[in-house]
Amino acid sequence: MDNEIIQTLAVYAIPVLFAITLHEAAHGYVALRCGDHTARMAGRLTLNPLKHIDLMGTIVVPLVILLTSFAAGGTGMLFGWAKPVPVDFSRLNRPRLDMRLVAFAGPASNLLMALGWAAMLKLLMVFNVSEPFLIEMAQAGIIVNLVLAALNLLPILPLDGGRILYTFLPTSLAVGFEKTERFGLLILLTLLVLGLLPIFMQPIIRTGLAVIMTLFNF
Repeated sequence: MDNEIIQTLAVYAIPVLFAITLHEAAHGYVALRCGDHTARMAGRLTLNPLKHIDLMGTIVVPLVILLTSFAAGGTGMLFGWAKPVPVDFSRLNRPRLDMRLVAFAGPASNLLMALGWAAMLKLLMVFNVSEPFLIEMAQAGIIVNLVLAALNLLPILPLDGGRILYTFLPTSLAVGFEKTERFGLLILLTLLVLGLLPIFMQPIIRTGLAVIMTLFNF
């Protein structure tokens, strides 16, 4: 593993851990506020990243994809997932509306974290802090969270966007749509391999970057 890969992993490590941890904890916290205690009873209302890491999705798959991207001459690409926070939708006070709120909580937390990393980057610039590692980490934090938000907002089950879409569908269509969840990961991996996944995510990422650049005058 050469220095470029090691440096990339070091820069992305903290932003990725925060991104997945707060994303999953946000789901559980909103579910709790809406009447479901499942996540709390499972010990998932925590900022401990070890509780949210999925061995394959958070470590193995991202590393393999990153190393393959570098080997192919790319700049490095990351894709993965965390261990989903358990939510019993039948326990929610207002099942459909609360399911929508619980689903949106994850991407919303990532959008807020992107703003937080942008604020950090702005402060580094204001105070003329020229430490490359901190600057690159703040930039990585913005991108990681916008990418995670964009990915999760895709209208594919079991992603958050799929859950949100489900709550808007009439019952007859929702039942049929729910059956597609078993194929969700296969659909995502197929889109990734075909190079189509970034195309669907770009509008959200570009919009997020535009908002950040405007708010912080980058």
